[in-house]
Formats: sequence, C-alpha cells, structure tokens
Amino acid sequence: MANETQQLQCYNRGCGQKYDANNNNEDSCRHHPGQPVFHDAYKGWSCCNKKCTDFTEFLNIKGCALSKHSNIKPPEPEKPVAKEINNAEVVDVKPLVRKSLERPPFDSPLVTMKPEIAPSLNQMINANEMKEVQEKGSDEIVIGTSCKNGGCKETYSGPEINETACIHHPGVPIFHEGLKYWSCCQKKTTDFNSFLGQVGCERGTHVWRKDEIDKNVQCRWDFHQTGSYVVVAIYAKQYSPTESFVKLNPVRLYANLIFPQQSNASFVLDVELRGIVDVAASQVSMLGTKVEIKLKKAEPGSWTKLGDPVIQQPATPDVKQCNVEKLTPKVEAVDLDDL
Repeated sequence: MANETQQLQCYNRGCGQKYDANNNNEDSCRHHPGQPVFHDAYKGWSCCNKKCTDFTEFLNIKGCALSKHSNIKPPEPEKPVAKEINNAEVVDVKPLVRKSLERPPFDSPLVTMKPEIAPSLNQMINANEMKEVQEKGSDEIVIGTSCKNGGCKETYSGPEINETACIHHPGVPIFHEGLKYWSCCQKKTTDFNSFLGQVGCERGTHVWRKDEIDKNVQCRWDFHQTGSYVVVAIYAKQYSPTESFVKLNPVRLYANLIFPQQSNASFVLDVELRGIVDVAASQVSMLGTKVEIKLKKAEPGSWTKLGDPVIQQPATPDVKQCNVEKLTPKVEAVDLDDL
C-alpha cells in the first residue's frame, strides 16, 4: 500500500509513465525536450525532426533524450489576448469604386486604320480583275448564263428570253437554326431542295450580269468579345482591299466595303460604340471571306451590344448614306452563287 502512494505521474513530453520517486535516475525517463509541430499534414517534434502523417504513429515516436522523470507540468503556451471591441464605435467603410473613363466626344476625329491584308485576298482580287477584263471585252451574253436574280431558274437562250417575266426573290437567303428561307417572303423549310424549289415572290426583269444588280450589298456581320477585346466580323467576298476602309475613334466605328465587280457597290457599317476603344491598340485584318476588326477595350467590362446605328445626313464624297437596316446583324445569310 505504501508503494502505491509513491507512484507519481511523469509530465515530460513523450513519456507519460508513472514512476517511483525513490527510484528515479538520470536515465529513467525517455522523452522529447522539444515542442510538438503540426504543419502541412505532418506531425513531429522540433527536437529530433521526426515526422509522420498518422497521428497514432506520431504518439508512438520514441523520445530522443534521457533524464529523470518529472511530475511538474510544463507551462501552457500563452493564448493571445482578445482585443476588446467597442460596439458603440462606428467605423465608416467606403466601398472601392472603379473610376470610369470620361466618354470622348462622338465627333472626335476618325482615324483610318491600316489593315493587314492576307496574301490570299490579293491573289483572288487579281484573278477576278483578269476575269472582269475578259468579260468586258464583249457585251455579248453567253448562251446558258443564269439569271442573277435570286430564285430565278431561267438561263439565257437568246434575246427572246428577255420578253419573259423574271420570277425571283428580291431578298436574301437565310439559314438559321436548321430553317432555310428568303428574307422577302419568309416561307421557311428545313429541306434544302424544297428551299431551292421555292417560286419567287416578285416579277421583274432578268439580270444577266452582276454589275446590273443594286448598288447596295447586304453583308452578314456579327461580333463577339473577351475581357480585353471586341471582335467585329463582316462576312464579304470579292471586295476591294485597296478601296475599302475602316475608320475609328474611341466611340465610333465606320466601315465601308467596296465591291468593284458590282460597279463599285458598297456595304456601310456605322455604329456608335457601346464602350470606349483604344484606337492605337486596335487592329483590322482583311481576309478572303471577311473583314475582322479587333477593338481593344479602353476599360474592362462586358458590352451588352456593339452599339447603336448612326443616322447620317446626306452623303459626302467619302461618307455615304447609312442604311439602318444593314446595322442589324445578319444571321447566316448565304451567297447562292457558289452553289
């Protein structure tokens, strides 16, 4: 009974044994003199740098030092003193508001952008110019030439064909979400052959040459954006890269595409931009099937739309009358001359 009263608890870290105070030598206690360290899922002791990830394995790491047992508890680490908060104190917190750029005047000078012209576009233009010269060498209409009016099925068989009515579609063909139809009569179908077989909705005169068609060209265009850029694409073929141009100021985009093979017919896109553009960091690329205008945003943000159409006054020599209808993005308009 006397021996049991002499059993004391050792509080040296890593020991945890009970000992007899009368039998406590310098090598009786194996323990860790350092501190336990938990970091990045590792568990170990600062004194011997032994690490593991399992907690049970950590508890079973043998001590690295020998000494007498001690029944004196080590001091607890000091806890940080909580700072008293005065609930009556009012703290004025101002939200961080990004300062918006001041919108430049709409009538700021327009800068003519220097485009990057694709080599394939130049080759195509040169080939078309040679073909145009050959066709102009004779005013005679070749037998078998198809009428250029959309939807007309007639081919030139002689002067007498001009006495017949040209039944055609004055609009443009549109393919959208699987539907195929003409913009003029809106007869929609999903079958391509049925679309091609639709009878025209207007009577007129046959047109055997492209240069006899209306001077206004309807081009499909759209845009997409990233965090830093708004990219406008105007889908067009056989336009002149030397006569066409794109002008820009921080809040306005003006594009004029010229089509020499259609007696210099043109397409105009004139928009007051929704956001502000860094003109110097913007780019224009003229490709074989489209003109791509890469507008650098002057400040971050998402544009809900490209902008609003500009209604111009009567045309000047370098700025033609703007057709507001053209400023609505054309969806999947198709050139049937390639079919």
